[in-house]
Amino acid sequence: MSGAKPSRGEFPDSDPEDSEEELTQVVCLESDLQDGQMMEVEVGHHSVLLTRTEGRYSAIGNQCTHYGAPLSKGILSGHRVRCPWHGACFNVLTGDMEEYPGMDCLPCHKVQIQNSKVYVSVNKKTLRQEKRIKSMGSAVPGVTHTIILLGGGAASLSCAEILRQERFGGRIIMVTRDDLLPYDKTRLSKVMNVESETILLRRREFFHQYDIEVWLRKEALSVDTDKKTVAFDDGSVQSYDQLLISTGCRAKGLDVPGMKLDNVMMLETPEDARQIHAACTGTNVVLVGTSFVGMEVASYLIDKSSSITVIGSSDLPYQNTLGREIGKFTLTMLSERNVKFYMNDNVTEVKGVDGKVKEVVLKSGKVIPADVLIVGVGIFPNSQFLQGSKITMDSKHFVIVDKYMRTNVPDVFCAGDLATFPLAMAKNRLVNIGHWQMAQAHGRIVALNMINKATELNSVPFYWTVLLGKTIRYAGYGEGYTEIVMKGKFEDRKFLALYIKDDEVIAAAGLNYDPAVSAVAERLVTGNVITKAEAQSDDLSWLQLS
Repeated sequence: MSGAKPSRGEFPDSDPEDSEEELTQVVCLESDLQDGQMMEVEVGHHSVLLTRTEGRYSAIGNQCTHYGAPLSKGILSGHRVRCPWHGACFNVLTGDMEEYPGMDCLPCHKVQIQNSKVYVSVNKKTLRQEKRIKSMGSAVPGVTHTIILLGGGAASLSCAEILRQERFGGRIIMVTRDDLLPYDKTRLSKVMNVESETILLRRREFFHQYDIEVWLRKEALSVDTDKKTVAFDDGSVQSYDQLLISTGCRAKGLDVPGMKLDNVMMLETPEDARQIHAACTGTNVVLVGTSFVGMEVASYLIDKSSSITVIGSSDLPYQNTLGREIGKFTLTMLSERNVKFYMNDNVTEVKGVDGKVKEVVLKSGKVIPADVLIVGVGIFPNSQFLQGSKITMDSKHFVIVDKYMRTNVPDVFCAGDLATFPLAMAKNRLVNIGHWQMAQAHGRIVALNMINKATELNSVPFYWTVLLGKTIRYAGYGEGYTEIVMKGKFEDRKFLALYIKDDEVIAAAGLNYDPAVSAVAERLVTGNVITKAEAQSDDLSWLQLS
């Protein structure tokens, strides 16, 4: 709904002392919102989301704590609002964060109704604060219970935070082979000349304040689940009461001659991102792989490199995930910016001069000049240290967990990219999904189950990819889809793809079609089936398009 222009005014019977600390304004008439509606209002140049559910008005901050999206343009469902950009959810009554990728909660404001007018009061002290960290405890003297979190990514961080929010008072040790505190990995392929400090998810002081130990530059070599110990590469051994394994995956190299040459690069860390940015500026770049990371890197380098050539093993980019139509659109979009594609081809050799990449030889016989070769052809799970342990893995060495994120070994959990888990919206089919938001959701479920608050994973996957400054959003799990219903037009750079299986929508991808993808995510998470007929209909009111 469009925002009503607020008029100034005080509560008729407000306490003068309160008014010194609070700024109160009339924002609308009581009749301006119906149940299930929301709008943006302003109180002292401060954007507030006003909602009405079950006859009750509520007011919270309007900017998503993830990247600042206006929540008033999102989806209101029951007592929660879902961000239109990346799917984070917040409780409209409390401002608490209920679904990632947002990490922080929103400020909550007072609402009163007098004489059919709606008044919102904002605390002047919190006027500048768009985010709120949920109340957290710290270690309690004498509590010796120790939880080890292996890996310094999204799953470990959300697990540690939820444990402290739930007042777990024992010892929390996060161990990572990185030399950085947990950072936002989704940024690496989008803003490559990135300063590490700018993408940290939490500052050092945060970990100190809440007694979360972080051991950097340290790698697990083995786990003994009988003795409940982890052995590390520096010779140390640490015992645990409960263990989370979330060591993620690493990039797969090419199994061809020449991979050891200088300027053959893979993107895994902020340092890699900076090196790629520096090496590719003004040079001839060859990229192998047409996954999300590969396409984002190509898109990022367009106005920086002399030439960009992409080698893909399928017909089109994203063919297996987003389908041929969006793959073709992506190929066209990048080709228009002089990115050259060699599809249905593979690299057979990398040739060098003086130890540096000079040429890339393809199976088709083509030889492409290259100053830099970037490889993005897939991943290996970081699970080698679990070989020989009692923890069950699948044939690809991912760790199998149940809907509580538990492995087959008591007190051992797994989360994030390393986990193969039952996905509720896919009828509990075992899947492996390497998305940021999913890893965060896993970490939360692990924390709750570690403290015996039995909670099942019920998140709907939500991710996004940025191409030439445009964001394609995706929600659901589309594997095995049999057809796609398209809304909008590719030539208008505005579309929504609805993926159908067994006459139901199982996923959606959209560009410039907000908040449709969030609307689909909300329907999927509530188990409210979207039929093929509904998807094909010209009536799009269910998508709540702004």
